[in-house]
Amino acid sequence: MGMPEADAGRAAEPRARLASQVRGDGLGFTDARGGAPSRPAATLVALILVAAVANLNLSVANVALPAIGSAFDSSQTTLDLIAVGYSLGLACSVLWLGAIGDRYGRKLMLLLGTTLAMPASLLAAYAPSDTVLGLARLFGGVAAGMAYPTTLALITALWSGPARTRAIALWSGIGGALSALGPLVAGLLLDHFWWGSVFIASLPLAVVALLLAWRYVPAHVNETTSPVDNLGGVLSVAAIGAAILAINFAPVPDKGTLILGLALVAIAALAAFFFRERRGSSPLYDLRIARRRIFWVAAAGGVVVFGALMGAVFIGQQFMQNVLGYSPLMSGAAILPAAAAMVLVAPRSATLTVSRGARFTLLIGYFFCLLGFLTMLLLWTSASPYWQIGLGYAFVGIGVGFAGTPASHSLTSSVPVTRAGMASGTADLQRDLGAAILQSVFGALLTAGYASAFSATIANAPTSTRNKISVSVQNELTKSFASASAVARSYPKYASQITAAARSAFLHGDRWAYAAGVLSVLLGAAIVRFFFPPRPGELQLIDEYQAQDTAAGSAGAAAAGAGGSRVSPGGSPG
Repeated sequence: MGMPEADAGRAAEPRARLASQVRGDGLGFTDARGGAPSRPAATLVALILVAAVANLNLSVANVALPAIGSAFDSSQTTLDLIAVGYSLGLACSVLWLGAIGDRYGRKLMLLLGTTLAMPASLLAAYAPSDTVLGLARLFGGVAAGMAYPTTLALITALWSGPARTRAIALWSGIGGALSALGPLVAGLLLDHFWWGSVFIASLPLAVVALLLAWRYVPAHVNETTSPVDNLGGVLSVAAIGAAILAINFAPVPDKGTLILGLALVAIAALAAFFFRERRGSSPLYDLRIARRRIFWVAAAGGVVVFGALMGAVFIGQQFMQNVLGYSPLMSGAAILPAAAAMVLVAPRSATLTVSRGARFTLLIGYFFCLLGFLTMLLLWTSASPYWQIGLGYAFVGIGVGFAGTPASHSLTSSVPVTRAGMASGTADLQRDLGAAILQSVFGALLTAGYASAFSATIANAPTSTRNKISVSVQNELTKSFASASAVARSYPKYASQITAAARSAFLHGDRWAYAAGVLSVLLGAAIVRFFFPPRPGELQLIDEYQAQDTAAGSAGAAAAGAGGSRVSPGGSPG
């Protein structure tokens, strides 16, 4: 039975557009039917390098955590906060700083953030205490919050059509690969220098990125003249920051009042934020756009995908060094399969996003992430050969490589270009909030599982042995693996038993974390499967969004006369 003529026409429309997209021009950076800057390759390299500074700084701390713990006798909670500090700074600031870039200049924010990343790295490298180190990581995350969201906003503003999809694929794939390569770079440095050297690894890259961005990135492209909702920015910082800190302190004994206070701050700030954004004339976060199905599903899906990568690296680095006895260099090199997989898969992800749609490509990514966490949960033990370690990371890398492009592309394609900062801020927020939340959850589960298992080991020890363990020593043993190792060095007669118990307790805690990873991936896949439309529906919704935005823009231009957005399609350096 044939379709009605009108329905057949509508069904043919996505296919016609698909054929147009797939033909392309083959250049990779430009497209005859889309827009691109005058120096597309140089511009994209500059933007990718700026993002690389943030991606590298995001992951280098994970390899150094055992060394930092030994240097400062840090608790597991403090190590968790050091690891998550950079993501926390990014997650708190990207929405607000992205809006400021939309209003006052994305290139300005790009240059300022890249510049401030340098003193932040130096402060972390030479921090005199773990508290200062945590604050330096937070400062570095805020600096990255200025530069990192601006990179995707500029890609959205400068490119269009299939060329934009390819640019986003390279930005996402290379960025994710550099996050995975961070531990290798850190491992190389730790083999020859002190723990702080890992935090200055990005300095040469930051200098090159700054010079290229200054020279090749256009200024004032499709920016807005609407005022920035600074109150909404403050509320977003309070809501995200309090929520992430509450998760990190959840397993710490005697912190119930602090956790409750943080939770109340997060809830109150979030409620005030939504009230403000619904009533404000120039909202920081346009809830009308955020309600769009393609937008919110892609945002939620990306949180899980990118959080899975950082969570796997965060737990895995400690597992390999503490349990398997890998050196920092070996543990950093162990992640190479993830980096290689992301780089190899990213171009294929762009093709699939165009030809089969974002939902199909996202679900493929989720499938491989699930295989990665199942490998970690079922195969990673104290006797695991390297092929099992590499296999787990390869699966996660393939998953993130497939899912990264459609997650970012769906966000940017469902908003008007003048709100590119909101889309890029959300794209970065999904990465950083995902990293912060899953690292916090994984770290909390690791902390709780480790302390529970070690306490049980002490409780089940013979009475004669248990009586020899003072309360202070017991607190040190259950505080973290690094503290237990320090106790072992102080009591060489019992060193082997203490180390064995610490490894067993760590394995107990990381099992909890990997199980949480499996559940989070399944939840994210379910959201995408049931709420994200297939390719024809996706194209239809994007057309509807563009029509709505065009109508709203025309109405706003008519009301404001000559006012509105500053638009310089080609842009100009400087």
